[in-house]
Amino acid sequence: MTEAKYRRKLPQLNGHRLLTDSGMETTLVFHDGYDLPHFAAFDLLRSRKGTKWLKDYYCHHIRLAVEQGYGFALETPTWRANPDWADLMGYSPDALQAIYRDAAEMMFDLRKAHEQPGLPIVISGNIGPRGDGYSVSDKMSAAEAKAYHQTQIAAHAATGIDIVSAFTINYAEEAEGIVQAAHAEGVPATISFTLETDGRLPSGQSLEEAIIQLDAKSDTRPAYFMLNCVHPDHFQDVIARGGNWTRRIRGLRANASRMSHAELDNCETLDDGDPVELGNQYRALLELMPNLSVFGGCCGTDHRHVCAIGYSCGHQAAA
Repeated sequence: MTEAKYRRKLPQLNGHRLLTDSGMETTLVFHDGYDLPHFAAFDLLRSRKGTKWLKDYYCHHIRLAVEQGYGFALETPTWRANPDWADLMGYSPDALQAIYRDAAEMMFDLRKAHEQPGLPIVISGNIGPRGDGYSVSDKMSAAEAKAYHQTQIAAHAATGIDIVSAFTINYAEEAEGIVQAAHAEGVPATISFTLETDGRLPSGQSLEEAIIQLDAKSDTRPAYFMLNCVHPDHFQDVIARGGNWTRRIRGLRANASRMSHAELDNCETLDDGDPVELGNQYRALLELMPNLSVFGGCCGTDHRHVCAIGYSCGHQAAA
């Protein structure tokens, strides 16, 4: 096990701003022509070609961050690497454990090669929802979610990653279980909710209610919250009307497209939006959410969007 470098003092909570990557899966499918079963990028680790693609992808984004004076949040490519999805792809439990280790080792190698003084690279064990991130089905209780996610969180924690990040979470109880499991394994967790076009979780709960619900568990509250797989147009008004709860949101990985989740699911071409416009929208959101400290992209975004986001948010900070 590699000793966790930032687990007890996360730079994004201590004055550092970090860039992160973009829409890995949509880049693989629409730009590079990969047949990605179940949208599972971790499957690339099975081949040299796939592993090289991942390394090149991360390196490109890290270089952008360094050029703009940001640290970086390295997310393992394991969003789909939970038991249910892995079983559909023929992975045994032992093979899945190997994926967690191989993904973390790649991250450690990248950090060793690219980290610079004052520009920390934080390594995150990335997990996703048990089911479809766009819809709530087979809803679990918090206790059930903890039991389900515990094994993969324990595996991530054992590698020495700094934090566990749960993305595209669509109802509060699964989020609660994830945070409880992370707490039991001694690793901080961030929860990234996805939202519909009305600014509410796919479960119908408001973002405010979901954040307050999780923060009410004072002994196991998330390190911070994020939003992903949603366009700024869909939640900016919600944030503008918000209160102190909005200060708990420290990360944003928005979609390039204004499409709804249902429209994205049925889209056969990539809507990559306008990178400069998206960067300007991040800058406007940073004025509403001054605690934002992790900036990246989700569906439809690539290095162009991250570059524009980094420039806009860095320029705002210097103004």
